[in-house]
Amino acid sequence: MQTVKKMTMTQKILAAHAGLDEVHAGQLIQAKLDLTLGNDITAPVAINEFEAAGFDKIFDKNKVVFVMDHFTPNKDIKSATQCKQCRTFAKRFNLSNFFDVGTMGIEHALLPEQGLVAPGEAIIGADSHTCTYGAVNAFSTGVGSTDLGAAMAVGYTWFKVPAAIKVNVTGRKKEFVSGKDLILYLIGKIGVDGALYKSLEFAGDGLKELSMADRLTIANMAIEAGAKNGIFPVDDITREYLKDRVKRSWTAYDPDGDAEYESVVELNLDEIDCTVSWPHLPENAKPATEGKDIKIDQIVIGSCTNGRIEDLKAAAEILKGRHLADGVRGIIIPATQSVYKEAMKLGYIEIFLDSGCIVSTPTCGPCLGGHMGVLAKGERCVSTTNRNFVGRMGHTESEVYLASPAVAAASGIAGHIAHPKEVL
Repeated sequence: MQTVKKMTMTQKILAAHAGLDEVHAGQLIQAKLDLTLGNDITAPVAINEFEAAGFDKIFDKNKVVFVMDHFTPNKDIKSATQCKQCRTFAKRFNLSNFFDVGTMGIEHALLPEQGLVAPGEAIIGADSHTCTYGAVNAFSTGVGSTDLGAAMAVGYTWFKVPAAIKVNVTGRKKEFVSGKDLILYLIGKIGVDGALYKSLEFAGDGLKELSMADRLTIANMAIEAGAKNGIFPVDDITREYLKDRVKRSWTAYDPDGDAEYESVVELNLDEIDCTVSWPHLPENAKPATEGKDIKIDQIVIGSCTNGRIEDLKAAAEILKGRHLADGVRGIIIPATQSVYKEAMKLGYIEIFLDSGCIVSTPTCGPCLGGHMGVLAKGERCVSTTNRNFVGRMGHTESEVYLASPAVAAASGIAGHIAHPKEVL
């Protein structure tokens, strides 16, 4: 009698969507999809492939999602043309979930907020940070626009089942430490290819220390360790987050007790302090206290990684009653319209403006060096975004330092990379 291989969370979700009793690492499968996602950069390419293949129907108007977030409001003629193509497609197929100026937000903050992702679901997006939704126990991963174009038509795609790395979280968070510090520390520990095409599966008693905002941030940056996806189990924190958002039924998946992991990484929260990734890789992680000699020109607080209300709260608590250092520009980007409205109600917007920052409509803009904060030669930015590759935010001789909202805010006040305790 053949023994059933014990599976991880990811493997269980993929098996269910492939209609199989079990799957194993390295297996090629065809899996049904619960959601497909494109944005104003990647969706036009997917539409072109969709039309070139002769498709004239989408698999489900409720499960094809377009979010206009990278270059909107449109920054130039090319971006306007791309968005117009998406709007035309959305109208043609009567998409239920098309998010444009006035309703849009940064995609990976917007979809969880709107209850469009849920535990046990399989989701693809033509954006590498689609792995964010593992925070709510979904299997979600980025794909190319060609794969998206086909999936929009047929509702399924193929995967190679990933092996897994277990991240065992223990201990308690220190003051000012957030999910951003944890994931930067983890990437510093295992490297940008430390989880290449693996599933990063989080477990341990320390998970109770992590808010949903923390988990969304950590899952978002799983790709920066090379991972296929990052995923958390469902617990009371997850259920509380989902209860007023997701109206449909869902199935949570826990790993089998003897699930197979390629390795186990220990992450002790007691040992982790505010962390910053120096240029030009997220793995160049160092304590924020080592940045006193790094003078900066700009801070950016926002993005799909750190633009939620908890992130703005952390920044506002440090910026309140203080002002940015001379020569430092501050750009605050609430990730969604709802976050923006909540920040206004709570007085955060006024705090940001009084501190010398500007507040932008939701956009990915500066994260990819697109607009709303592009860097010149020789400039340095402390940013809550997710990548600091050469030229990521502008000139190839500019520098991006990845940090949490608290560290970014403190650095803006100090004029150099700073731990929050330095300015409080």
